[in-house]
Amino acid sequence: MSDVAAIQNLVQKRIELKKEISKIIVGQEVVVDQILLSIFSGGHALLVGVPGLAKTLMVNTISQALGLDFKRIQFTPDLMPSDILGSEILDENRQFKFIKGPIFSNIILADEINRTPPKTQAALLEAMQERAVTIAGQHYKLSLPYFVLATQNPIEQEGTYPLPEAQLDRFMFAIKLDYPSFSEEVQVVKSTTTDFTEKINPLFSAQEIIDFQQLIRRIPVADNVIEYAVTLVSKTRPDNPLSNEYIKNYLDWGAGPRASQNLILAAKAHAAFNGKFSPDIEDVKAVATGILRHRIIKNYKADAEGITEEIIIQKLM
Repeated sequence: MSDVAAIQNLVQKRIELKKEISKIIVGQEVVVDQILLSIFSGGHALLVGVPGLAKTLMVNTISQALGLDFKRIQFTPDLMPSDILGSEILDENRQFKFIKGPIFSNIILADEINRTPPKTQAALLEAMQERAVTIAGQHYKLSLPYFVLATQNPIEQEGTYPLPEAQLDRFMFAIKLDYPSFSEEVQVVKSTTTDFTEKINPLFSAQEIIDFQQLIRRIPVADNVIEYAVTLVSKTRPDNPLSNEYIKNYLDWGAGPRASQNLILAAKAHAAFNGKFSPDIEDVKAVATGILRHRIIKNYKADAEGITEEIIIQKLM
């Protein structure tokens, strides 16, 4: 199949995928779109939202529709790296045998990642980056495609371990989950309080998703689009000549080069989802908020004046 035909196929499959997901998930179109952009770009996502907004159900539904294995890890303050990676045990023949942990799956939901100490967070983040783990000197490859969706509770911050900026940077998207609208909530209550359950049909195989990820990487990008993305990221850095007084006033730190790479990758995926054969500046703008939101660090003045990351990103474009 040619790349042109493959993109047309991807457009069709995405429409079917959204239809399949909407059997269970009501509304949350933007959130689902950003999760799918992450998966097909080969990145990971951080989901920030209050409890009870069906984050686990959403990821489970998406993994079923994609035909992938799904595991959920509930992060707690006493969770050890071996609890997620796996450990060696002595079997009945007195031989060491490796028992795989929950990290060996295609889609991982890392629930409340800020509840666990840094060494367990680091074990997960290493697996995300390397797509492999090393235990007792043995190197184990993780099965592809591999996608981590971590959730963070923005309300309870007492006794938690917030992710450092360098680790937040490993997530391609930071996705904000809001409450459903009144009509959506009515629909949720209607559909979840009966004994009828929808069946989700798997639409992809693991190999198909890997092929689509490679297809998205092959999409050509014009130099002016790459320059726009790099300029946008440069503007977030207060000490950069391209940044303006507004940024110098409200930001302490800007985004690094990984933001520029992710902007272009996500713009390619966004273009492919919409049947375009090359991304333009509008595609970069469409994905900019989710990619820059967790990479810029506001100062005290911005907090005092109620200026959000979203407002700052809009001012850059």
